Amino acid sequence: MKATQVPEITGAYLFEPTPYADERGFFCRTFDADVVRSVGLDPDAFIQDSLSRSVRGVLRGLHLRSGAGEAKLVRCSYGRIFDVVVDLRTDSPTYRNRAFFELSDETQTTLYIPAGCAHGFQALTETADTSYRIARPHDPAEDVTISFDDPELAIPWPLPVSSMSQRDRQAPGLAEVLKQKES
Repeated sequence: MKATQVPEITGAYLFEPTPYADERGFFCRTFDADVVRSVGLDPDAFIQDSLSRSVRGVLRGLHLRSGAGEAKLVRCSYGRIFDVVVDLRTDSPTYRNRAFFELSDETQTTLYIPAGCAHGFQALTETADTSYRIARPHDPAEDVTISFDDPELAIPWPLPVSSMSQRDRQAPGLAEVLKQKES
């Protein structure tokens, strides 16, 4: 497994495993504490694992946490997703940068998203399972959602949205979220 820094987002990494394929299918390590530690992250910080299943066109996000934020490891364990990260850390040299990724079951690449970054994704296949390792217990009172179609972000979602939560559909734009964050 190798770790590669994401140039658009300071502190974000891609962890790329080496799948071993044969006539039975494949095997790969999807988490390696030593590799995580090698880029300065604490592998023991991840305390909760979650899984979402989405159908083609479903959009989830853009989500982040208020307060101390929430670092997470995200991987598409089945299918393919278009994944988006937006750096909203005001002290970051990549503040307001966006980065886009295609995560899939073929590569099993894991994306590390630092606390303070917004995250969202869209399912590109009929079924897409997305696994998360989260560094803080979930507290719904800290949930923040930003409009997926905010023109300031201009995210090039690859498919028409087939479904999304009511909360995501009614989310405010980035400017409003940042204004609330300042007050």
